[in-house]
Order: sequence, then C-alpha cells, then structure tokens
Amino acid sequence: MKIARFSHDGAINYGIVDGDSLVVLDGDPMYTGFNPTGERVSRDSATLLAPVIPRSKVVAVGKNYLDHAQEMGGNAPEEPLLFLKPNTSVIGPGDRIILPDLSDQVEHEGELAVIIGAIARNVEADDAASVIFGYTAANDVTARDLQRADGQWTRGKGFDTFCPLGPVVETEFTPTSGTIQTRVNGEVRQQAPLSNMIHSVASIIAYASAVFTLLPGDVILTGTPAGVGPLLSGDVVDVEIDGIGTLSNPVV
Repeated sequence: MKIARFSHDGAINYGIVDGDSLVVLDGDPMYTGFNPTGERVSRDSATLLAPVIPRSKVVAVGKNYLDHAQEMGGNAPEEPLLFLKPNTSVIGPGDRIILPDLSDQVEHEGELAVIIGAIARNVEADDAASVIFGYTAANDVTARDLQRADGQWTRGKGFDTFCPLGPVVETEFTPTSGTIQTRVNGEVRQQAPLSNMIHSVASIIAYASAVFTLLPGDVILTGTPAGVGPLLSGDVVDVEIDGIGTLSNPVV
C-alpha cells in the first residue's frame, strides 16, 4: 500500500494512492490507522510533500555498499557506521536542493529509507519488521569537501534541504527485492540491487536501537551504492526504487 502526504486546497492530508487518485485518510495513518474519510482527490490536483517529517531524528548508515566504500578510498566497516542528520534537512518531492555558499562540492547519494512506526529499543533483528511502518526513497545530499575537512560528518550532511524523501511510503515492500537508481539530468549515476547492502535493514535497526530509542516517524537511511557525484545549479536529480517510485528534486 502506497501512502502519500499531500497538500490540496490549502490543507495537508494523508491518502492511499489508488491509480490516479488519493483516498483521503482521517489522519496520519502511523497513529490513527487507515481510515478513509470518503473523499478522493485527483493526484494531478495535489502536491506531494515529504511523506514523513521525523519528530526526532534521521539516522543514516555510511559505507553500507562495498563498491561505495571502495570509491571513497576505504574498506567497508564491520559494523554499521551510524551518523545523524537533523530533521530540518528533510524536504519532499519537487522541493529544491539548495547548494550552500560554504561548499564547493555537493554530491548526491541515492538511498532506501526506512520509516519507523513504533517505539523501538533493543529490537532483535528477527523482530525488526514489527517496528517498520514502510519504506521510501531518499537522497543523502552531502557537502563532500566539508565532510573531508571536518573529519566528521555533521556539517557536511546537515544543511537544510540535504535530505529529500519521497515520493510516497510503501508499506508492503521487500528491501532485498528492489533496485535503486540515481540519475542526474537523465544520466544514470548510480544503480545497484538493494540486496548489495552489507548490513541488512533488520540488522541496522537492531544495531541502532541498541544505542538509542527509535521513535515513530524516525527515518533510517540505509546507505548508497557507488557512483556518487556532483550536483550543480540547474540539475535535476532523480532517485528511483522499484516498487516505490521516483523522488525528483531540482538543484539551485
């Protein structure tokens, strides 16, 4: 089931994607369930928004594909390499990625994102599915020069607009079955099966929840494959995941 968060006639709602229309729900389904109001909205008349705004945090995993770890000049870590992005970095489909004046090297990183749907602390990997609300596409936009200069990743990963999410949340998705592709102006930059992840979604949730409590609405970015590259003003970057859809954002 695909769930959209959208604006229409000045109101923000959630809806189930049903062909060319959105079945409007009576609230955020993460908290109120999938209860239709009886109203339908044409997708063409609605503006899709970031499908979730994390109330707490965005947790990300670095170097979770071997080919990406190698292109960055190192080996893949034996355990998930965690870092955080602020929730103020989140934007939705169609929103602009803004290149900061402080950086001369901003790059795309297409990723699968996991939406947490329940309070999760010390979750076993075998139980990870019970705390997942769904999945969406993400772009872990990175100021690579600042990341290198700082020796840690907060500033390089944390600018406003550096975490596009969307276009929808898919609640019935098998992460090992899909393929991710990142394109810039139609040119394929990244492409890999999601099964190439070193640390699985379940193992990442188990590892992260042993460190800090995951809350409903938290987002986990699961890492990017090889092919990261520069974004320039005027570019359009697309992150497409089979079974979820395409997240598209202009760069300014």
